[in-house]
Amino acid sequence: MSCVALPHRSLVRIAGQDAQTLLQDVISCDVDGLPASLARVGALLTPQGKILFEFLISRTGDNGFLFDLDADQVGPFIQRMTMYKLRAKADIERVESTGVAACWDCDPAEALVVDERFCEGSPVYRRYGSDVVDTGNTDEYTRLRIDHGVAEAGRDFEPSEAFPHDVLMDLNKGVSLKKGCFVGQEVVSRMQHRGTARRRIVRVNGADALPEPGTPIQANERAVGQLGTTLENTGLALVRVDRVAKALEQDTPILAGGVPVTLTLPSWTGLQFSPPVSEG
Repeated sequence: MSCVALPHRSLVRIAGQDAQTLLQDVISCDVDGLPASLARVGALLTPQGKILFEFLISRTGDNGFLFDLDADQVGPFIQRMTMYKLRAKADIERVESTGVAACWDCDPAEALVVDERFCEGSPVYRRYGSDVVDTGNTDEYTRLRIDHGVAEAGRDFEPSEAFPHDVLMDLNKGVSLKKGCFVGQEVVSRMQHRGTARRRIVRVNGADALPEPGTPIQANERAVGQLGTTLENTGLALVRVDRVAKALEQDTPILAGGVPVTLTLPSWTGLQFSPPVSEG
C-alpha cells in the first residue's frame, strides 16, 4: 500500500439531525445518495454559480459528514456554512489533530473511503486519522492526479474564478442536476442544458520540463489557458476548448512559456475539443 500524508488538507465535520437536509439544499453534489464507502467531490458555489469552496465529502456516523478541503479555507468555509445553517439542527466544527492521506495500490479497509474523482483504473482512497504513515511520496500522488485529470482548488484553479463544468464536476458527480435547488444551481443547470461550458481541465505534456504553475498557454500568441499543477514535463491546465480546437484544426503550435505542449482531455470524460454551443 502507498499512502501520502496531505498536510495542506484539513477536515470539517457537519453533523446533527438536520445535517443531511441542510447539505442537500446548499452544496452542489448529491448527499442523499452518498454511500458510506465513498468520498465525493463537491462544492459550495456563489449565487453566480462559481466554486467558492471545493471539497471531498464523506459520511461519518449516523448523522455526520466529513469535509476534506484546503486547510486555508477551513475558517471561511465554516463561517459561510454557519450563515446558511439558520435554525437547522446541525453542528459545524473543525476536526482537530486528524490527518488526511491519499492511498492507492491497497485493499479496501474500514479506514479507507474511495476517492470518487478517480474515475478509471485502480481506485485511489482517502484515509483520515492521526496515525497516517507515509509509504509513498508526494510526486507519486501528484502524477496520479495529473494522469486522471483531477483538479484541486488553489492549485489548478482559484476560488470564485471557475464554474463546476470547468473542472469536470458535471462528469464526476460533483454536481447533481436532479436533486433540485442548491446555491448557484440555476447557472449550473443553464450551462448544462445549453452546452455553454467554454473551459475544461486538460492534461498537458511538454516537449521539455514545464514552466511554473500560472504560466499562460498560448497559440499564435493568443492565450488559450493557464498551467496549474506541474510535474516535470506533465501537468494540468484550465483551457478554452474552442480556442484549443481552432489551434488544432489549423495545426498551430501550442506553447507554455515557450515549451511546445500537447493538450488532451481525460479519456474518462468522453469529451472532445470543439466549440461550445452558442448561448443565443
